Amino acid sequence: MRRTGLSFLGAFFAQLLRAPANVHALAQPSLAMTTDTRSQHEHGPLRRLLGSAFSIIQTRLELIGIELAEEKERLLGVLFLGLAAMMLATMALIALTALVAIAFWDTWRWQALAGITLVYALAALVCALKARQGLRNAPLVFQATLEEFEKDREILRKP
Repeated sequence: MRRTGLSFLGAFFAQLLRAPANVHALAQPSLAMTTDTRSQHEHGPLRRLLGSAFSIIQTRLELIGIELAEEKERLLGVLFLGLAAMMLATMALIALTALVAIAFWDTWRWQALAGITLVYALAALVCALKARQGLRNAPLVFQATLEEFEKDREILRKP
């Protein structure tokens, strides 16, 4: 049974009223009171340590959430701009193809269309290679969180 500060004082005063002549009984706390205070002191540092650990974990989870939200916003922005660029580029290529086909219709129409097709294929290959390179060289998604976990690990390893 744990005793709080008020119950400790209540027990002290009750003992004082019961046996005022016994001064030694007042000077020595009862066995139940000493074990309760010892167990309270033993759990204090453990609770503080667990509280600190949970606080660190909570901070790291909040950092993960912030990084995830930032990454989501960045990806949506890039996706929107990429789609807009592809749509506008497609419209420009259709217009260019029509312009070249009309310009060379009487003389070199098949050769002109073949040249435009070759240019489009080479441009597509260059774009695909650049996209692949961009995916391979992408930074880690939760880089800051991983760095903070590494710092925490190093701090906990120190004696």
